[in-house]
Amino acid sequence: PFYDKYQKTGTVISAVPLCFGIARLSGLDIREVEGATGELDTNYEGKAQAAIDALKTNDFVFLHVEASDEAGHEGNVDLKVKTIEYLDSRIVKPIYDAVSAWNEPVTIAILPDHPTPCAIKTHTNAPVPFIIYNPTQAGDSVQVYDEQAAQQGAYGHVSDNEFMQLLFAK
Repeated sequence: PFYDKYQKTGTVISAVPLCFGIARLSGLDIREVEGATGELDTNYEGKAQAAIDALKTNDFVFLHVEASDEAGHEGNVDLKVKTIEYLDSRIVKPIYDAVSAWNEPVTIAILPDHPTPCAIKTHTNAPVPFIIYNPTQAGDSVQVYDEQAAQQGAYGHVSDNEFMQLLFAK
């Protein structure tokens, strides 16, 4: 169970049954959001609000957005860019704005679960770029979020267990 490993309570928000199955097996709560589709038309605002609400009672929220993965499978670069812009403006910004006003610092991580390049329309096992924003820690000098820039960041290349340790570092 997730709690046994990390001593953190958590919630999963997604439109993908696989994510819900992993959540159940890990002992995490599940919040289904009306209008969550896994596509461009997913309820971004509903997912963001569900995450904000879940963070009021849980230590950790995994919010999964499938839209950019689907755009990659279609090989549609313009759609993939739009899904990433929506993720930024309709999920990351509202969550950041909300938790920034709280008395307790909230760490935010942004990362894909795997690459799905439009050029090949399938998943790869290449390393993924990630951001861990912790308001109590100084950032590094990286100003761009992409695979190349992330390798130049303070974290460099980390394994899954190392990532979780970084995420939960105080």
